[in-house]
Amino acid sequence: MQRSSRHKVIIRAIGHQPVSVEALSELTGASGVTIRRDLADLEGRGLLRRIHGGAVRVHQRGTPMPHHVRAAEEHDLKAAIARVAAALVEPDQSIILDNGTTTVAVAHELRGRPLTALCLSLHTAVVLGTDPACQVVTPGGPLLPDTLAAGAAASIDAIRNVRADLAFIGACAASPTHGLTTTTWEDARIKREMRAAANRVVLLATGTKLTRTSSFRFADLDDLDDLVTTPDAPAALLDGFRAAGVAVHIADPTVDAGAPRPHPDQPTGQG
Repeated sequence: MQRSSRHKVIIRAIGHQPVSVEALSELTGASGVTIRRDLADLEGRGLLRRIHGGAVRVHQRGTPMPHHVRAAEEHDLKAAIARVAAALVEPDQSIILDNGTTTVAVAHELRGRPLTALCLSLHTAVVLGTDPACQVVTPGGPLLPDTLAAGAAASIDAIRNVRADLAFIGACAASPTHGLTTTTWEDARIKREMRAAANRVVLLATGTKLTRTSSFRFADLDDLDDLVTTPDAPAALLDGFRAAGVAVHIADPTVDAGAPRPHPDQPTGQG
């Protein structure tokens, strides 16, 4: 089992009751030495707490996943979302790219387009920064080691100095009942600034994220212009977005990426 997949299994297996190294070793097929190394890594990221012989869950609602774990999840779905999102961008527009893994996929789709991009993470900046067609701007200041994103103060300062045509925002959770939420107070502040700085706000969220809630709210549904999601999104929840005036785009990874783009709400591999 690959490291990212193993970390995902461990995080999901850890509960408020202790889970032993032996049980995790049996679950993943990895040695006890490897599991202990994994637990040390995940504890360092604040995702669990090690105890003698095992680990327990940290008391945090909406626990953030490490970037490398999230990047390995739902790869085909994120690629489909990225194709749809990229098709919303017109030549020579200015955009803001959030620091999530789906926006990295969007950056790959946008290579070769003449545009200006404020990238809140070096993961997206590196993708677009070597493209002569793109003008890439990044916030200053120290980077967070996992996401390679600038801190909240630097990100907010950079966002307040631009006026973008589109902002592509990721969310840890989004629902008609609870609005758009994320796992940290600082990330919520950044996303609120992104909303205010763009003429058009696009939420990128796989269908599973529409069934979750997290700790810190940064927007209501009517703050959005577009939702790009996947076919597994519950129909009743999508109706809530539509009722708020949000254009819903369904990104279907099984549809040919070169197919003509249909209207919102029709499955598409291109958007």
